[in-house]
Amino acid sequence: MKEKIDNLVKLQGIETESNEIRSILSNDTQRLDSLSYRFNEFERTTKDEESRLNELKKSYVLYKSDVEMNISRLKKSQARLASIKTNKEYQSLLKEIEDVKTINSQIEDQMLEGLEQMDDIEKILADRNNEYEKFFEQVNKERQTIAHETEKNNKRLAELDTEWKKFSGKIDPQLLKIYLMVKDKAGGIAVVPVKDAVCNGCNMNIPAQMYNDLQRCDNLKFCPSCQRIIYWKDT
Repeated sequence: MKEKIDNLVKLQGIETESNEIRSILSNDTQRLDSLSYRFNEFERTTKDEESRLNELKKSYVLYKSDVEMNISRLKKSQARLASIKTNKEYQSLLKEIEDVKTINSQIEDQMLEGLEQMDDIEKILADRNNEYEKFFEQVNKERQTIAHETEKNNKRLAELDTEWKKFSGKIDPQLLKIYLMVKDKAGGIAVVPVKDAVCNGCNMNIPAQMYNDLQRCDNLKFCPSCQRIIYWKDT
């Protein structure tokens, strides 16, 4: 029975390591997703700033066109002043000239504001261009590290799968069936040691007689509290 228990312990050790590796692989997948997200966000925000800059440039061109058109209107209106014969027409044309000047002043203020915004965005984009190479290198390096770790862990996982088949083949089919059933019910850990009459699976005391019988390793025993397979471990 001791050899059978030893094989179960080895089998469980293989499964424990396999589960740890699967957890690492899952975490590596999340790390890759996080890297892709960070890189995509970097590119997206950069493109957003570039789009904003282009829109400001288009607006600036339109504002400039409006200002030039208004200046042309002003020149024509000012030229007409000399030919106006009535005071009413003169005052009306003066008001029109002042209105155009006011509009142009407002447009020029918007143009100045746009220039300031463009300058700010161009500085941001210049900084981002400097950051891009470093950021890309960092992301690429992390991806390579993860790829190397993944390859190594997948190789080890394949080795463990081979070991599991080897040791499970040494175990009596009925005993293996019991082991798998207990493992399923006990949250993945089927076999635990007992030290000083305490089950290492649930930290509960086992009866003294059971503890004494356990040391003889003559048959399979289960913890009365957690129902796991238990074995004696010398302290």
